[in-house]
Amino acid sequence: MPASFANRPVSVRVYPERVVVAAEGQIVCEHSRIFARSHNDKSVTVYDWRHYLSVIQRKPGALRNGAPFAELPVALRTLQQRMLEKPGGDREMVEILALVLQHDEQAVLTAVQLALEAGAPTKTHILNLLHRLVDGKPVDAPPVKPPNALTLTTEPQANVERYDALRKGREARHAS
Repeated sequence: MPASFANRPVSVRVYPERVVVAAEGQIVCEHSRIFARSHNDKSVTVYDWRHYLSVIQRKPGALRNGAPFAELPVALRTLQQRMLEKPGGDREMVEILALVLQHDEQAVLTAVQLALEAGAPTKTHILNLLHRLVDGKPVDAPPVKPPNALTLTTEPQANVERYDALRKGREARHAS
């Protein structure tokens, strides 16, 4: 059940194959039932990371060791590993995870995967890719062929000697 419904009255409907939680006249969540075969079996706790988004938005550090986030989809886990290596990465990761609240989860996963493949897994790039996917625009930029008038006739060459000459002339002026 989403953490936003903690300490609030809910209705639980138990069916043979599923459990449905309703609140305020709407279905809040639905999960498959898991049955233990005997009392000796270890119990199983099932988490849905989407239900904890409101918690990590307030406490992004919970993303690092929180049990619900151990089962993220592969693309999000890979992104999480990269994000948590940099300062402020946990907050940025939380903002990316929260995109599933406004967009189709599969579209978010596709945008994350494309950003990882491009080597630019940032929130800005993921948002750009996500909006392109949602709008039906091409994700890859088409190859651009410059007009003949803009084609270089002579490739530029790195020439540090010119820079050194300018710097030496400036140093000579300041020394006198």
